[in-house]
Amino acid sequence: MAFTLSSRAATPLITSFALRRRLPLVGAFCVLSFGISNLFVSKTGSALSLPFVPLLRSKLAGQGPARNVHLIKMEGSSAAVPSIVVYVTVPNREAGKKLAESIVKEKLAACVNIVPGIESVYQWKGEIQSDPEELLIIKTRQSLLGALTDHVKANHPYEVPEVIALPINGGSLEYLEWIKSSTKD
Repeated sequence: MAFTLSSRAATPLITSFALRRRLPLVGAFCVLSFGISNLFVSKTGSALSLPFVPLLRSKLAGQGPARNVHLIKMEGSSAAVPSIVVYVTVPNREAGKKLAESIVKEKLAACVNIVPGIESVYQWKGEIQSDPEELLIIKTRQSLLGALTDHVKANHPYEVPEVIALPINGGSLEYLEWIKSSTKD
């Protein structure tokens, strides 16, 4: 966090609220910077890279301890089941925590992250709406999407809750195995 220099005590230039509102932008930048090269695949099947991605990787490669992480691509591994990340928005922390706990308790997901402080702008019944919400990021098996969707619909305060699934194309073998072992078959 940046501070001003003056004869008075240092005061933050950015309030904690403003910082919290900007943190999703930092995450988005990281995804775009480090993960986007995996989104572009040539006709030969090899990943293409944007010009700035290798530069960023080379600048940051020497930072931090070396790690021996086993990364896999989902389609080439028999050890991990196809997994997904599911986004669900909720109106507040209480609703999010209650829904997240019920999802994990029912073994419909291995983990649910609750991201506070998002603002949703959307069209509903012909009018533009804007509401503060929280985002649930749910990690689960692809085969559980139907049961998870039914659970969300039955336990969500919205008339039409958001349930959007994105595939996990690869990752840490240990984490993907944990998703498998923490969810029902």
